[in-house]
Amino acid sequence: MEASDAMDKIIVGFDEAGRGPLAGPVSAGAVILPDDFPLEILNDSKKMSEARREMAESVIKEKALWGFAVVDHATIDKINILQASLLAMRLAFEDMLLRLDAWCDSRGIEKSVFALDNLQGISDGNFCPEVPIECRAVVKADSKFAQVMAASIIAKVGRDRIMREYDARYPEYGYARHKGYPTAAHKEACRRLGPSPIQRLTFKY
Repeated sequence: MEASDAMDKIIVGFDEAGRGPLAGPVSAGAVILPDDFPLEILNDSKKMSEARREMAESVIKEKALWGFAVVDHATIDKINILQASLLAMRLAFEDMLLRLDAWCDSRGIEKSVFALDNLQGISDGNFCPEVPIECRAVVKADSKFAQVMAASIIAKVGRDRIMREYDARYPEYGYARHKGYPTAAHKEACRRLGPSPIQRLTFKY
């Protein structure tokens, strides 16, 4: 497995998507990459085209141990976007652990390899989620660590998919185009129609 040079531990990458939008959830990914993962398909999700992100997501889900989670707009308004982002990362970690047994069985790996003491988290940004493993926050980790790149792709593609589903329910807001980010078109729709049912009401729009 991928390991930290200093600690010789298995790296769990954490990242979020959707801190900046005015509507919809914040999402997060948690990923452990196997040694045979094709690292060349990875990058910071923000630097990839939609087609490349979706291709990479399918490979991550096929080959890696991954988790995905979202925290909805109402919770964001209640606890603030930073806390909601960290909560999403924790939930993504828990989702990843739920897949552990089946993933180990499929690859012939002993589950004990992934004991919590053997894991080290790396989170993009300045803060770490509350997870029961060592974790360190690294600014721009999504352009430095393959595991965090993979987590950013899981988070971004998963959230974009949700926002397209919301677009089908609320087409007048254009969520498939801007994914809830504060574009001029999104702000204009909010002024004209009022907030949508998934609007973050604590955000200025």
